[in-house]
Amino acid sequence: MYDYRYEPHRVIFMIDNKSFYASCEALRLGLNPMEVALAVVSQQAGTDWWPGLIMAASPLAKKKYGLSNVMRARDLPPKERASDLMLVEPHMNLYIKRSMEVLQIFRKYAADEDIHVYSIDESMIDMTESWHLFGDDPYLVARKIQKDIHDSLGLYTTCGIGENPLLAKLAMDISAKPRTSMIACRHYIDVPDTIWKIPKLEDVWGINVKTANRLRRLGINNMYDLAHSDPAILKKEFGVIGDQLFAMSWGVDWSIIKQKYRPKSKSYGNSQILSRDYEDQREIFLPPAEQIKQQKRDRVVDKLRKKYGFASVVRASSLLPGATAIARSRLWLAATMGATPMSKEFEQRVTDFFAHYQDRGIKKWAGFFLSDHTAMINKETRQKSVPDRAEMSREECGKVLGAAFGNQRPVAVPLKEVDENGGNSWLCPGLRGRQGGDWRTRHCARRLALRPAFK
Repeated sequence: MYDYRYEPHRVIFMIDNKSFYASCEALRLGLNPMEVALAVVSQQAGTDWWPGLIMAASPLAKKKYGLSNVMRARDLPPKERASDLMLVEPHMNLYIKRSMEVLQIFRKYAADEDIHVYSIDESMIDMTESWHLFGDDPYLVARKIQKDIHDSLGLYTTCGIGENPLLAKLAMDISAKPRTSMIACRHYIDVPDTIWKIPKLEDVWGINVKTANRLRRLGINNMYDLAHSDPAILKKEFGVIGDQLFAMSWGVDWSIIKQKYRPKSKSYGNSQILSRDYEDQREIFLPPAEQIKQQKRDRVVDKLRKKYGFASVVRASSLLPGATAIARSRLWLAATMGATPMSKEFEQRVTDFFAHYQDRGIKKWAGFFLSDHTAMINKETRQKSVPDRAEMSREECGKVLGAAFGNQRPVAVPLKEVDENGGNSWLCPGLRGRQGGDWRTRHCARRLALRPAFK
């Protein structure tokens, strides 16, 4: 159990553009996003709608025809039963443009450091320091932002308000979307009547099907069970994620939006739903599947080239029809391959990897990823930008120490090597003088050999 007096009490807005892709397409056609039955369907060149993927559907299409994202176009109702259903191709440049325009509206209400773009259609805003500038109540400020976006762009938005990002997200996902106002507020005091009432673990942000099944094996079937489970058992089963799951069940989230997370290593990838299910493994290496594979690899490598980096891991992934887990295969590249991602050795090893890559069963989704490269990039950059210093002679050390003594100034002793952040590793950062055989610092006395460089 948590004492909410000691938890963060902020004002967080979680704002989502309702059926974003479908809404952008409806507005492009001069239609009301809430009053048209429309689906955005991906389509490969030279094919018809049948093998396409439904990327988004308008609220009316979902309600009237039971459409959901990432279902196949072949699962659509027949035309005679859905005569008013419109199918349109996606326009990603339009979606990116609208997303940036929404971000510009957010910047009218909060500083950049208080805005976290969660996805192309969803953002978190920490309004703790600014909401009072725009209204007498956070709910009214949220309504003002909704109206601003609708009046400017025609888009409808849902907003969850909470005392931390988790409460705001759950308020938006579970409570705000069904409401006419499309706004909901959640506080710590609401946890027993809201979070604990969620029947399915998978409905909670951050809990996927695999994690939910592992929890059920522990006898935890809903959020109430999770909140009243033994934290030690969760920690043993999930590690640090177990602590996070327990905190989540009590509505606790210590994230501060302005304290940005800086990953040590990034991954670049590209994946897509294939136009059909491939039953024969050999088909993957025949056109047009071979072209798809080549395009994925080249796109990812191009991203790496722009970052002047290289990868140490190549991973191929696939998803089987009806499966919930993704099959993965990895190739660990030697760190000595050099910093040119398209070197002949890199190209050959990746080509060989795909040539011998095997999947079990029918393939319906495929991806290509490069990872674990940023740390290597940073290491090389540090080594190039901060070279080892040459050792000073005893005469040079004597001159530096003499000048420091005469001017009553301290000196510092850096090691030749740099630290993990590319800066100096200080053997003695505040040298004051010498007493007997020891060099005296501000805090201690150490016996030092005059080998590192002085400055």
